[in-house]
Amino acid sequence: MKEYISKSENDTINFAKEFAKTLKKDDIIVLNGDLGSGKTKFTQGILEFFGLGDEISSPTFTIVNEYKNEKITIYHFDVYRLKNEDDFFDIGGEDYFGNGICIIEWGNIISSILPKNTIFVDIEKDVADENIRKINIYD
Repeated sequence: MKEYISKSENDTINFAKEFAKTLKKDDIIVLNGDLGSGKTKFTQGILEFFGLGDEISSPTFTIVNEYKNEKITIYHFDVYRLKNEDDFFDIGGEDYFGNGICIIEWGNIISSILPKNTIFVDIEKDVADENIRKINIYD
């Protein structure tokens, strides 16, 4: 486990850029945390590392957004609106695995179908300071 304390949105973005240096084409990253905890900001940092940060939008209603450059494809999922794994299968979600980096917000909803090599990132808001986040990464 790796733990990081972020003191701002920019801190979270910069930490995610560093984290992105370790990513490979078929990695799956699950982001868990309450609403407003920084999951999309963390994703923004990953996208910025790959030169795709200007394009980010939350996939809350589309379920998945695709970002692509000449080197990598990144699939950004928000499965908050799905009820369970069956809904993920219905949209063909498993077909994305192995075809690029998959970043899945609210991935605990589909945890039973995630591959063993999934990287989990838990982001927790600090109750005393709204700018501070504790970020834990589990392999």
